[in-house]
Amino acid sequence: MAHLTILGSAYAVPNPDQENTHLALVLKQSAVLIDCSGTPLVRLEKAGIPLDWIDDIILTHFHPDHASGLPTLLMGMWLKGRKKPLTVHGLEITVAKASAMMDLFDWHQWPGFFDVRFHGVPEIPLQTILRTPEVSIVSSPVRHLIPTIGLRIQLEEDGAAAAYSCDTEPCQAVVDLAAGADLLIHEAAGEGKGHSSPYQAGEIARQAEVGKLVMIHYGPGQPAEALIHQAKTAFQGQVDVARDWMVLPLDGFTSPK
Repeated sequence: MAHLTILGSAYAVPNPDQENTHLALVLKQSAVLIDCSGTPLVRLEKAGIPLDWIDDIILTHFHPDHASGLPTLLMGMWLKGRKKPLTVHGLEITVAKASAMMDLFDWHQWPGFFDVRFHGVPEIPLQTILRTPEVSIVSSPVRHLIPTIGLRIQLEEDGAAAAYSCDTEPCQAVVDLAAGADLLIHEAAGEGKGHSSPYQAGEIARQAEVGKLVMIHYGPGQPAEALIHQAKTAFQGQVDVARDWMVLPLDGFTSPK
């Protein structure tokens, strides 16, 4: 079954129980990495996701807690003998900065390095990032401190859909991305510029009429029960809190790995 694996659930400051927020979309024989922070080689290995399955990486924005793991991941793939191409997707400004970051490490001088392609998408709503026989992924700009995209993931076979807000204040773009989805993964770092509270995440889930809300990108010391209670004051559907290594099947049902 296609699913999302939570590789990290923390906000910008990780802790011993939570890595920075990033996740993997796992399909039949491939996977898409959504953001790339911390120690992705270790996280992917622990999650049982083969490195050779990853042909696409989506960077939602260029903050360190979402993009800083890219050089170590690409270096690790190269050292493990990767030959096939890989594509890094994101807003044009995001992939330009990601490419410039790799240039700081003189990566073009690494002998026998595999082909890395940078695919920039325009900062306008509902842009197709990736379409395969299994899945389509579209992006829309959301409301963060820098240019950032949220995502909608839809399976081609049965139409099951999940949306990911990334870092954002409440905005119509996320409602549109999540409309009628089985699952919405929404940040809950707290109300403020560029971010959302659990209650606000619940409001977005209610407006989008999703099947289930899972909150992510929250800080330590916040009991899951309290976060869920706040969200449920706005949204009467299923609510949960993301935890590292959680597996989320795309029908919206959650189970531990």
